[in-house]
This record gives sequence, C-alpha cells and structure tokens, in this order.
Amino acid sequence: MAKKNGGLRFQPSGGSRAPQVPVGKKQKLSIERLANDGRGIAFNEGRTWFVSGALPGEQVEARVQSARSQIVEARTERIVLASPERRPEPCEYARTCGGCSVQHMPHSDQLALKQAMLAEQLSRLANVQPEQWQTPLTGPEFGYRRRARVAVRWDSKLKQLAVGFRAAASQEIIAISDCPVLVQPLQPILRGLPETLRQLEKPQAIGHVELFNGTASAVLVRHTAPLSGADLERLQQFCLEHDAQLWLQGVSEPAPFIPGQHLGYGLAEWGLELKYRPGDFIQVNALVNQSMIAQALEWLAPQSHERVLDLFCGLGNFALPLALRAQEVVAVEGVQAMVERAAQNALENSLNNVHFYHADLSEPLAEKNWAKGGFAAVLLDPPRDGAYQVVKQLAALGAQRVVYVSCNPATLARDTELLIAQGYRLKKAGILDMFPQTAHVEAMALFELTSV
Repeated sequence: MAKKNGGLRFQPSGGSRAPQVPVGKKQKLSIERLANDGRGIAFNEGRTWFVSGALPGEQVEARVQSARSQIVEARTERIVLASPERRPEPCEYARTCGGCSVQHMPHSDQLALKQAMLAEQLSRLANVQPEQWQTPLTGPEFGYRRRARVAVRWDSKLKQLAVGFRAAASQEIIAISDCPVLVQPLQPILRGLPETLRQLEKPQAIGHVELFNGTASAVLVRHTAPLSGADLERLQQFCLEHDAQLWLQGVSEPAPFIPGQHLGYGLAEWGLELKYRPGDFIQVNALVNQSMIAQALEWLAPQSHERVLDLFCGLGNFALPLALRAQEVVAVEGVQAMVERAAQNALENSLNNVHFYHADLSEPLAEKNWAKGGFAAVLLDPPRDGAYQVVKQLAALGAQRVVYVSCNPATLARDTELLIAQGYRLKKAGILDMFPQTAHVEAMALFELTSV
C-alpha cells in the first residue's frame, strides 16, 4: 500500500466562494493518499475530495454524491490509471452495494489501513502508543458473515418488489444473487429469497428480512401487516427447503413460527452454547469472535481466586468463558432482556459462579451492591460511543488489569486518556479483523495499573 501521510490538508479556496459542486457531476482526479475509512483523497480547485473505491497514485473519474463547503464526497466510476496495488473485486456488486467498501484492496493492505487508523487515533487523542503491538486477529476474507439484513421495498407504481442490499450512500436497493462475505449456509437462502417474496399474495406487507446462522439457520420476516395463511405456508415451505427456521415479527417481539425453536451459537473451545433472539447483539464473525475471546482471556489472565467484572456483557459472550477460570464473574448490561437471556445461558451451561445485573452504566458503579468488594480485573465491550463514565471509575474498583474491546478507535483513544490519568499503562493493543472487505475497525487494548 502506498505510504499515507498524517493529517489532512484542506486547500484554501482563494478569494470569492466557488459555486457548489452539483451532485452527479463527473470529475477526473488524481488520488494522493487514503483517508482512515479507506476512501481515496484528492484535491481539485481548492476542494478536498473523498473518493470511494480509489487507491493512492490512481487517476480516476469520480461521480459526486454530496458536496458541502470545501468537502466533496464521490465514488469511482472509472479507473483511468490503476495502482499496482489494486486487485479485481471478487464480488461483482462491490462498486454498487454498500456492504463492502475496500474489496479492491488486498487483504494485507486492509489490515495495514486498520492498524494505521488505530495507531493514529491513540497517538492523536491520547498521545500514547502501546508497549507492544499485537498481531492482528484475522479469519477468512470471505464467507465469514453469519448475519445479514436484506432490504425490501414495494414500488406501488410499478407493482414490483425490490429485494437486495442498500447501495452505497443511497436508499437504492441493489438486487444481489450472491454475497461472498456470507457464510455458506446463507448463500442459497439469499439466492432464493427474492422469488419467494415476490410470490406472496401481499408482498407489500414485508418490511425487511434478516438471515442468521449458528446452531441453526433462520429467516426473520418483518411484516407491517398481517400475513395470510397461504403466505405463511409459502414462507415456511421455503425455510424447510433450506433447513432454516422461520421467525416472524409484526408489532410484537420476534417469535419462531414453530414454537420452541431457538437460535444459538457455540463457543467450541470452551464447550459453551449461547442462545439468542433476533434483535440481540451477536458478533457476526464466528471465528474471529472465538479468537477474540481467547485473546481477552489470555490478556486478562483471570485467576481461580479472583473476582472479575464484565461490563456491557450482552448475552455472556465473554462472561461465560471467564466464569470457567475466575472464582466469580459479575456481569452487567444496560438492556434488561439481554440480562435475562444471559442468566439463562449461564444456567443452561451449568455455570453458577457468574451473576448478571441490569444497570445504567452511565451512573456511579461503586454504590451498587454487586460492586462492593471490588474486582481484580475488568473486561468491557462498550458500543460505539465508548465507556467514558465507566472508565473514570475503574481504579476506584480496585482493578489491576483492564481489557477494553472497542468497535470505535476514536472513543477507545478518548477513554485511554482517562485510564492513563488514573495510573494505568497501555500494555498491549491490536486490531480485530471482524469485518474483512470493509474499513470498519475493531480493537482490543490491555491496561495494567502501575505499581506504586
């Protein structure tokens, strides 16, 4: 990959304000470097252009998608002069579908881009680098995604049902017959789904469809009006043909068409199975998820006599494996329904040393009954907005070791600064390649309290 310079430079526009660049305009550009999100950066007539699908050193023809002030967002329409780093996109829909943004980039370059983004955020926002960089956790480039949302829209004028994935930066639906990032069991379901939906008596009642794969495959149909018996039978027959469960969601919570069916995923290394329902958060990449858990346990190093805290615990993805090593695990989550399912998962896996609690994690923790006595180690896996309120309290809880799993390097870096202010050192950090073919960065960091 071509070397990327640090920091963006925005060229001045000169004296008078230039007219706005119209959406849809085509422009030839020379790409200088990459932005953190994998888009190419070019400069033209005093404006900075962010161009999806372009690589440094390339000359491209780009079409404007949006423009504001001196910033223009565009997508590559034609490669005039290609970079030697460019590879043919393995998916024929890569340039139109909004799911994968960097398929034109070799996987090694994708990893380098993500690593650079994490390092840049830690340096710029927290003025720190880890004492040790961890080798990226990776899995297969393709065939990894065990969950997908399929867009559906009824065109009342044409009397047609559009089925597929959303286009990049658009509400347009791209009809897709193959998606190489999906796990194999979901591929034939995706291929056959559009025709089945179009055969329904009332296709306009379908809101969207979600596909799942784990201990079973499943198709969730979100409908905005009641479905007829014939339509339900047609959907159920489609699912039977593909060895999948049918789940339905109208005005209430998702429910299986056949009562008693359930979804789940296994953590084979630890002999665990976690059940979930559509709508619950699960990691979409099963192999990287298992590697992530193993690395978190290695870094956190829970001992058989220690009490460990798991914050933002979800279904127990980390808490249950932790309970196999620690004396006690206290797991806390802000969504009550997830707490209940996590507790049931612990029960069904015969783990009685992990206890789940519902709490608002923006409030002080030390006052909670479950926090009394402190913790030797803490693991947290917050949403994209991070854990600003939580990390300010970790030293007060007695945590000697903290593992922070992040889906947003910017908030990880912000929270790192707070941890360092409490006396923690950033011992290790590295990326988790949870979403190959995208510029999305997941990361893990280990902090240790400095000895006095």
